[in-house]
Amino acid sequence: MAAWLGLKMNSFPAGFRALVIGSTGAIGAAFIEQLAAMPGCAAVVGLHRQSVPPIDFEREDSIAAAAAALALQPPFHLIVNAAGLLHADGLMPEKKLAELNYAQMKATFQVNSFGPALLLRHFSGLLDRERGLLALLSAKVGSIEDNRLGGWYSYRASKAALNMLVKTAAIEIKRSQPQSVVVALHPGTVKSKLSKPFRGMEIGREPSIAAAELLTVLDRLRPADSGQFFSYSGERLPW
Repeated sequence: MAAWLGLKMNSFPAGFRALVIGSTGAIGAAFIEQLAAMPGCAAVVGLHRQSVPPIDFEREDSIAAAAAALALQPPFHLIVNAAGLLHADGLMPEKKLAELNYAQMKATFQVNSFGPALLLRHFSGLLDRERGLLALLSAKVGSIEDNRLGGWYSYRASKAALNMLVKTAAIEIKRSQPQSVVVALHPGTVKSKLSKPFRGMEIGREPSIAAAELLTVLDRLRPADSGQFFSYSGERLPW
């Protein structure tokens, strides 16, 4: 039996509603599976490029349109963005300054920073006012203070930008939605397409384990934790 079966989110009300963006990726799909199996979860919605409504970070209008469509439904108690880009066809993390180029920086920032920024804009209003949590997957390599190895310029910078967006949005959202929690999450190395070129299939954790660990962390968060950066272990990470 899967180790995560029986996982509960006790801080959420009975019949809570969840939304996962990037639900076809390794971690996103694991979130969907685990939330759907929770007795306390009444509904879990997954969004991706082919979903109804669709969402595509390369199409700005799709983000607003998806939020408008979901606004017709009851509010969500949990919203998680699991979409991210580390590499793509012809694009690998830059190891040195000589490899920097506009095309890679634009592509990386669009998925890791710009899209999530518009999620914060359009989706934060979909949160339940009594218990609403919006979590965006970041990465520890986006921590400026923790950067000791260098390299991976676009990815590091895009996640650092995401972290600043989360921090800034959390301050604003708290003024009108004081019970809401907005955080950045570090999932660690997970067996996925994203980590495969970097020995992720050898050293990474199963997506199901990562998702369960992250959901456990989220269940513990309270409004006082909004605007922070947490690891899958529950550790608060430096910006």
